[in-house]
Amino acid sequence: MEDLFDIKGKVVVVTGAAGALTGALSKYLAAQGVRLALLGRTEGRLKALLAEISSDSPDSAYFTGDVTDKDSLEGANEKILSKFGRIDALINGAGGNMPGAVIGPSQSFFDLDFDQWRSVMDLNLGGVLLSTLAFAKVFEKQKRGAIVNFSSMAAQSALTRVLGYSNAKAGIDNLTKWLAVEFAKKIGEGVRVNAIAPGFFIGEQNRRLLLNGDGTPTERGSQVIAKTPFGRFGQADEICGAVHFLISGASKFVTGTVIPIDGGFSAYTGV
Repeated sequence: MEDLFDIKGKVVVVTGAAGALTGALSKYLAAQGVRLALLGRTEGRLKALLAEISSDSPDSAYFTGDVTDKDSLEGANEKILSKFGRIDALINGAGGNMPGAVIGPSQSFFDLDFDQWRSVMDLNLGGVLLSTLAFAKVFEKQKRGAIVNFSSMAAQSALTRVLGYSNAKAGIDNLTKWLAVEFAKKIGEGVRVNAIAPGFFIGEQNRRLLLNGDGTPTERGSQVIAKTPFGRFGQADEICGAVHFLISGASKFVTGTVIPIDGGFSAYTGV
């Protein structure tokens, strides 16, 4: 009987591959025998990640590229197709935030730095759009392929402070559904587009916001944990199972979904 969960040998592009969540995901996928095309802006971090996964996935490789730069992505796509001959899945994991797109506790909406807000939109939402234009083009020819976008709990409801990031991730939810319909109707059921929406995981960008120096939760961190039924932050490897499912044959009738990975945060009103 066919193992629908088998992803060994698949060629998977991961953007922002050396991040906290995407790095853990890349290591997991390599252990499943996936052939990874690791994409990012910082060559040193990509080299280090490739070295960690090389024993599990010796055919994997890294490619430098900027998800906000169309020419950079198209150049990386040419190199990836030259090496692997195909792309089976695209994981749009690149993203981030900027201080000026955040409304601090002592600020108001009118303190927003519009240029930084626009940069956050370009990186998160524009980066997904440009990466999909570059790397998913081959899906038209192949008539198959899977895309997994990174959304966020910030897209589901209004989180205070993170204005630009929330706006961008809400756009990713809509883009995920729009592309799912577009590709299904124009290319066929072999091309699927879904997203995961991680809850609160500790990374370098949010560590000081959520944790004190001694590792205890900050006031904001405590608010997050209080609204998370599991009563803790997520661990990076806890996104891996959902992504595995979404790029495998086990999800061949699944498209246009956004799967929360949040310990119940999105289900709980706090009461």
